[in-house]
Amino acid sequence: MSTADQCCEPQLLDLREYVAARGWRAVEFVDQGVSGARDRRPALDRLLAEVKARKVDVVVVAAFDRFGRSVRHLVETLELFRHLGVEFVSLREQIDTGSPLGQAVFTIIAAIAQLERSLIAERVRAGLRRARADGKRLGRPPLQVDLGRLESVIRRKLSVRSAAKELGISPSSYLRLVRAQEAVAGAPRAAAG
Repeated sequence: MSTADQCCEPQLLDLREYVAARGWRAVEFVDQGVSGARDRRPALDRLLAEVKARKVDVVVVAAFDRFGRSVRHLVETLELFRHLGVEFVSLREQIDTGSPLGQAVFTIIAAIAQLERSLIAERVRAGLRRARADGKRLGRPPLQVDLGRLESVIRRKLSVRSAAKELGISPSSYLRLVRAQEAVAGAPRAAAG
């Protein structure tokens, strides 16, 4: 996973030696001439597809920065590997999630990632609270359906799809409006006098 002016061969030699020393069968995924910062990398995408298909037991990389697009991507990928029971080895950082120390490092990385997600979620909630306090309406605008047309469609007893199409709304929105109309019609009437 390297740009055009970089050579992957020294990294590959180290990786092949490591894999051979353990008696594993190697399948190589190399993005030659593709920056590690890019969102789409064909070999990385193929590797992840193989992992998800459970055709890979261990992923060995030369270094974190040769593998992950960002810290977030690395953590998400490591969580995927852990979920699928795939070990991860980084030669430069000497991290092996199959070892107790590697598991501890992964646990720390995962905890930091969870903290980051929690902080982001709290910022979003705070932003929503602030918007509500400022009087901003959140969500979709309310449906604007002519009450006379709605009552006409209900009286004609059209199918849900036909009625929704005639009113220019979704079938689920139509059903919601019908229930609301029925609730209004069924509500007790109070006499003022």
